[in-house]
Amino acid sequence: MPRTPLLLVLGALASACASVPKAPPEMDRAAKEFRTTAGRANLYVFRDESMGAAVKMTVLLDGRLLGDTAAHTFLLAPVDPGPHVLLSKTENDAQLQFTAQPGKNVYVWQEVKMGVLAARSKLHLLDEASARERINSCELAVTQLPSATQPLLMPASVPGS
Repeated sequence: MPRTPLLLVLGALASACASVPKAPPEMDRAAKEFRTTAGRANLYVFRDESMGAAVKMTVLLDGRLLGDTAAHTFLLAPVDPGPHVLLSKTENDAQLQFTAQPGKNVYVWQEVKMGVLAARSKLHLLDEASARERINSCELAVTQLPSATQPLLMPASVPGS
């Protein structure tokens, strides 16, 4: 019978889910309108998979902490137009360079992969049509960049394209 407690512990660990702080429901709804602010772009980073659910993944934007993702969450940050570097810190450091255009949204899927000692990740730029539906199945996580979610609730926003 000594194997029973071990199996229970392993089962509990396998079913554990990492959690990250979530934004209020009204911010989640506003984020899913996919609106942009004049002269800025929005960066959406999302994980819509259950694989790696027990793992939080840290995301950096241009060397600054953007936030952490967990299964079925997304991060949102307004960014200035121009080149940017996104980094997903896991067992590997997955990096993605992208150029933000004013009035446009940038959609990045943070794919979870099996690692040797921990989860790994890979970052993919996605088109708007496939990204929006996938983001709608996720919850907005709190970002760490100052005022990252404030523009979402401002009335001066215009529909995203």
